[in-house]
Amino acid sequence: MQQLELVLWAGLAIGFVFGASGQISGFCLHRGLKEYWSGRDGYKLHAFALALAIALAGTQIVASMGLVDIGQSLYMTPSFSWLLLPLGGVMFGYGMGLANGCGARALVLLAQGNLRSFVVLVCLGIAAYMTLRGVAAPLRIAAAELTTLAPALATVPDGIVRAVVVGTLTAALALFSLRPRASGQRLRDLAGGAVTGLLVVAGWLTTGWLGADDFEPTPVASLSFVAPIGDTLQYTMIATGMSLRFGVAVVLGVLAGSFLAAALRGGLRLEGFESPRQMSRFMAGGVLMGAGGALALGCSIGQGLTGLSTLAYSSMISASAIIVGARIAWKRGLSAH
Repeated sequence: MQQLELVLWAGLAIGFVFGASGQISGFCLHRGLKEYWSGRDGYKLHAFALALAIALAGTQIVASMGLVDIGQSLYMTPSFSWLLLPLGGVMFGYGMGLANGCGARALVLLAQGNLRSFVVLVCLGIAAYMTLRGVAAPLRIAAAELTTLAPALATVPDGIVRAVVVGTLTAALALFSLRPRASGQRLRDLAGGAVTGLLVVAGWLTTGWLGADDFEPTPVASLSFVAPIGDTLQYTMIATGMSLRFGVAVVLGVLAGSFLAAALRGGLRLEGFESPRQMSRFMAGGVLMGAGGALALGCSIGQGLTGLSTLAYSSMISASAIIVGARIAWKRGLSAH
């Protein structure tokens, strides 16, 4: 029990730092992609690249040291659906465009008083649970059974090949993110990216090392914001009949950290919808992110950072599909401004 409590407190701390950092830096893949596609500086995308570089290098280091068995994570399954992963990724990315940000960003904005984010998160959490365990679960399971590829390698092979891949990707991402540009705003963005990357590694260590137990091990995981948001909604309703989990602790920490950072910076203010049409767009975005994230086994953080840090092939597919979905929404002019 004491070990589980340590994991939960660590998860709360990780979420707190993520929320505070996200509030200060505005860390957001969706915004970075929009800036880059629009021909602007794209500092937010540089920050995401730096976060991925740090998460990838750090995760591979702790895994090689035997501190964390990332092979136990859901990203490392040797079989996956050739249909549901890309379909879910595109759905999530498109929904991210409709809602003007992912679930993690919505949590940060909610804590400062953005009521649009509250609607997005409720729709996301309900849709995720409907797809994972609710009325849509049988259809998801049936589709997965029909489209799952035969077991194969789940990730880049160990040894010299992995070392070369990790080194090359880390260097390329770091070079992309650290190209010389004189901007104080860019330094703040990069600092937010560096913090996020380190938090991914901290999440792996919390669940895979601190939570290691021969009898009741904590599921090996790190930052992700689809199922945990659904878990948090469920926990708020039936706390006495449900055990607190690492993901829920992270979500609660994000809200607390973002709220405190916004309060200290004078950023607390209530914001609502401008029209019923805007509300329907954000609701649709939340539903697509919840259902799509459930199919793709993660979100722009869960697959785009945590999953990719394992070099899992399934995460490469999902993350690429998320970007494609966001691109489609942007091209159609559906991303909120």
